[in-house]
Amino acid sequence: MLKDLPSALVSQPLLPLLPLGVACATCPPTPALAVATAARLAPHLLARAAETDQVGGFPTQEFAWLREAGLLTAALSPTLGGVGLGEPAAALALLQVLYHVGRGNLAVGRLFEGHVNALLLVQRFGTAAQVARYAADARAGHVFGVWNTENPAHGVRLELLADGYYRLHGAKTFASGAGHITRPLLTGALPGQQGWQMLVLPADEQRPRLDRSFWRPLGMRATASFIADFERLEITANCLLGQPNDYYQQPWFGGGAVRFAAVQLGGAAAVLDETRRFLRGLGRIDDPYQRQRLGEMLTMHEAGQGWLRGAATHVPLPVQPGVAALPAATSAAIAYANLMRTATEEICLRTLQLAERSVGARGLLQPEPFERLHRDLTHYLRQPAPDAILADAGRFALDSDKPSYELWQPL
Repeated sequence: MLKDLPSALVSQPLLPLLPLGVACATCPPTPALAVATAARLAPHLLARAAETDQVGGFPTQEFAWLREAGLLTAALSPTLGGVGLGEPAAALALLQVLYHVGRGNLAVGRLFEGHVNALLLVQRFGTAAQVARYAADARAGHVFGVWNTENPAHGVRLELLADGYYRLHGAKTFASGAGHITRPLLTGALPGQQGWQMLVLPADEQRPRLDRSFWRPLGMRATASFIADFERLEITANCLLGQPNDYYQQPWFGGGAVRFAAVQLGGAAAVLDETRRFLRGLGRIDDPYQRQRLGEMLTMHEAGQGWLRGAATHVPLPVQPGVAALPAATSAAIAYANLMRTATEEICLRTLQLAERSVGARGLLQPEPFERLHRDLTHYLRQPAPDAILADAGRFALDSDKPSYELWQPL
């Protein structure tokens, strides 16, 4: 809540927040400025998080801030009006932006990461005309997302019609932002077992039917992750993105885990900072056990920062079409992403446990943010196949003859 923030911060106007390019009138927008913008935005996201924490809610105001701050286009290349957060040289900046947005509100971070993911996929696999069109949509304020989780009983498939049109059948579950995202990227099965095809749905024109009753979550309530049913919606061939099965190309598919891990680390940082604020407010900064817990939490936070830097170095995912990754580099990138994802889960869970012990039952009462942070972070950490991805990283190490310190040296 606003009253819980330092008075100096509350006195700052919420809008405009550091629009890209404004902090230095003579400086062009840069990845570093995008990071600074996201860092300044985070406390404002945190201040409103309780208001958006409703089942089926959506952080409309927060996305307006992201748009005004230039962050909804930051993943585009500079030639398209962005700052190039999708380029390898800006890999750390991208992860830091995601970290800061997650530090403010994990639901916003989840939705924003999906928006970024979709723009990176468009730039990687789209034709020149598609890239230009969807970049223009992003600049106009359209929100993108990625809906890939199949409805187990009613998966998405494409039916080829006359004149290059396709009819959609089936549904996706966990369609985050449904009803608000206007350019969702989804996958569908092509006729005749030709594979899985990406497409961008103009959801403001071809509106899926939404099952809101599906979304009764523990946390992440404001992501509006409904079931989206596309039955009998029709699209043109121009909506198809890339070639069949491009979505699952490595290392872009597996390596993308570092982005949601960055958002999760931001959530753990929020838990740490709110624990500090709570204890300082109670005057319990001299308790040796509280100091010990905070020391352990800070140790894990700094370990998380190391994983962000390591991911930027070892899991660069260039968006340029036609740039292929070597098999050895692909295996190394996926293994590192899997390790970061595993380490992030451990950091977040331990941070939550220590925070609970530090703030006690009083701290878990509303309007304190811990109850919401605990729900959101716990829910967000439940990514699929955690055991399999760790085992895959172990297989990578067993298959290599290199000493451990050289496993991620330049290949």
